[in-house]
Amino acid sequence: MGPVLAGVLQLLALIGALALAYIPLGNYMARVYSSDKHLRVEKWIYKGIGADPNTEMRWPAYLRSVLAFSAVGVLFLYLLQRLQGILPGSLGFSSVNPAQSFNTAVSFVTNTNWQSYYGEQTMGHVVQTAGLAVQNFVSAAVGIAVAVALVRGFARSRTGELGNFWADLVRGTIRILVPLSVVAALVLVACGAIQNFSGIHEVGQFMGGHQQWNGGAVASQEAIKEVGTNGGGYFNANSAHPFENPTPFTNLFEIFLLLVIPFALTRTFGVMVGSIKQGYAILATMATIWLGFVALMMWTEFAHHGPALQAAGGAMEGKETRIGVGASSIFAVSTTLTSTGAVDSFHSSFTGLGGGITILGMQLGEIAPGGTGSGLYGMLIMAVIAVFIAGLMVGRTPEYLGKKIGTREMKLAACYILITPALVLIFAAASMALPTPPHSMLNSGAHGFSEVLYAFTSAANNNGSAFAGLNANTDWFNTMTGLAMVLGRFLPMVFVLALAGSLAEQKPVPVTVGTLRTEKPLFTGLLVGAILIITGLTYFPALALGPLAEGLAS
Repeated sequence: MGPVLAGVLQLLALIGALALAYIPLGNYMARVYSSDKHLRVEKWIYKGIGADPNTEMRWPAYLRSVLAFSAVGVLFLYLLQRLQGILPGSLGFSSVNPAQSFNTAVSFVTNTNWQSYYGEQTMGHVVQTAGLAVQNFVSAAVGIAVAVALVRGFARSRTGELGNFWADLVRGTIRILVPLSVVAALVLVACGAIQNFSGIHEVGQFMGGHQQWNGGAVASQEAIKEVGTNGGGYFNANSAHPFENPTPFTNLFEIFLLLVIPFALTRTFGVMVGSIKQGYAILATMATIWLGFVALMMWTEFAHHGPALQAAGGAMEGKETRIGVGASSIFAVSTTLTSTGAVDSFHSSFTGLGGGITILGMQLGEIAPGGTGSGLYGMLIMAVIAVFIAGLMVGRTPEYLGKKIGTREMKLAACYILITPALVLIFAAASMALPTPPHSMLNSGAHGFSEVLYAFTSAANNNGSAFAGLNANTDWFNTMTGLAMVLGRFLPMVFVLALAGSLAEQKPVPVTVGTLRTEKPLFTGLLVGAILIITGLTYFPALALGPLAEGLAS
């Protein structure tokens, strides 16, 4: 079997698995967030934190709860790292320095999981499990909660109430993320991923010296790392490390895990707004972009430009031989089109155009299918903009799901789509203009610029993957990427929740013959076009200086 055919068959198997999980998981999540009953363990949690899960919140209260919970998470994780040197199970590692502690705490709380350190040489068992793994669960649950709040904004009328953040947070964690992660971890352990609390072991000679590996609760963290679209690896090599991703099957399984909730949430959306077809329209948009990017990536990485690539069956530099070009291409596209950030290959070693595809995937706004929750609310914001564009074309007041899209709604949507590009371009420009930050680049020219552009695109879009080559463990990059992660996570949430509140207060608009049918293929095409055009107009100059220049020159 040739490598191209193997990659295509893996893609078809992945699509089949996602299709099988789509309806049951989507329906289940809709029931979770629509139920008025509380599990016993949930009641204990509510009592412990002093929250009343039955109290409805308007959008300012919902936002305050999101910000307060996240701020406490940043503080706790920061202190845990700073105190690591005196904690049990530290494996002899010292406390993490202040700039890196801040960066890591912000990274995991914002669901970015950007890592400017070597996991196996920096973090002990307590920080990994009680700190990083816990944030993998709750940061993902926060994203789903905000998405559900926006869906309620479309589904409800003549009320500003969006549900209860604490109930949404706890239910998302207890009823969705924990069960899926337990099953996923068992599968990974059965396939060879490690799960222990062992110390550091010498495993043999390596280039004249001793090679050391430390154990850890890897499979359990790997599971929620993918299920929650987090991406932070236990080891520096991330999902290219055989302890995290031992076989071609686990590689495909991990891609499935990072895609299944974002895709299934479109079903949840359709059920909660009372129109399954609306959910299918959003799904079709996400799937069209995802499949298009996978096809482009496979083409660029399998294109043969010389005898070496022909002999290897594709561009094998930076890729694991046990995984191959096809599976690496699917993983790279899936991880950059979601907010996962996990990698099974080094994106810096992809072809020039292939590296550009990973950057462009993040620059779309992590919406195809995006992160847990963030992908859905990002896509719904783009749907609002597409409806507005369609309204301008026909001279009619735009409507979406029975809600008028007026001046206030468009201002909020416009602010949402502008904030992340502003962060990416401003921070990248500052890093190139100042004298010291460019010293962190391993490469010069277009590829070096791509390293910096990728870093801030990853941080501001809460992706977390790295291009490799850039030394991001400096005070400048730790601080600036930390700020990009905070602002890129929470400023958009402000506009999402404000939009949800505005929509929930409206009364439904009756459907007429002039209403745009947003469940039809025509709207799906319009939405895909709007996404690509808006992203292209925003980022094309920066892409032209980096990956496009490199790709055209090669």
